[in-house]
Amino acid sequence: MRIARFAGDDDPRFGVIGDDNGVPTIAVLNGDPLYAGLNLSGQKIPLADVRLLAPVIPRSKVVCVGKNYARHAAEMGGEVPEEPLIFLKPNTSVIGPGEPIFYPDQSENVHFEGELAVVIGRICRDISAEDAAKVIFGYTIGNDVTARDLQAKDGQWTRAKGFDTFCPLGPWIETDFDPSKVQVTTRLGDEVKQDGNTSDMVFSVPAIIEYVSSFMTLLPGDVILTGTPDGVGPMEVGDEVSVTIEGIGTLTNSVVSRND
Repeated sequence: MRIARFAGDDDPRFGVIGDDNGVPTIAVLNGDPLYAGLNLSGQKIPLADVRLLAPVIPRSKVVCVGKNYARHAAEMGGEVPEEPLIFLKPNTSVIGPGEPIFYPDQSENVHFEGELAVVIGRICRDISAEDAAKVIFGYTIGNDVTARDLQAKDGQWTRAKGFDTFCPLGPWIETDFDPSKVQVTTRLGDEVKQDGNTSDMVFSVPAIIEYVSSFMTLLPGDVILTGTPDGVGPMEVGDEVSVTIEGIGTLTNSVVSRND
């Protein structure tokens, strides 16, 4: 099931992506499905008549995993960590499909990082890997945008990864999904830059959830970015970046100047 958050002529709402006699539609839900469940309103809207938004706005946090693909760790000049390398992005960095990524004045080297994203469905702490599926609401696509020069300058990652618009998510949440072996592809314009597979993750989704929940409580709507394959690189103003994950779809954003 694909669950989207969208805007039409009124406030943002949630709905289930479907098909009505060959016409893509969105069946409107009553409330946020993370809290109200899948409560259909009975209203259907043509998908072409709405604008898709970030499928979840984390009320709390975006948890990220660094160097979770061996070849990416190598391209960054580092070793594979012995345990998951965790950092946070603020929820104010989240944008949706089609929204612009603002290139900040403070940086001259902003990179794309296409990633599989996990959406947490219920409050949890100390969850074993075996029970991780019980707390997952679904999966979406993320782009862990990074100001690489500031990452090196600061010696830590908060500013480099925390700018507004530096966490595109979307286009929807896929609830029926096996994350263990799917292709993750990032294109800059028409050129493929990243072409990895989640089977190459150092730490699997269940292992990540077990580790993160061992020291912090996860809340409904929290997002976990699971790391990026090798091939990361710079984006420039005017570029369009698209991240495609097999079985979910494609997340596309353009890069614009903050001053435009």
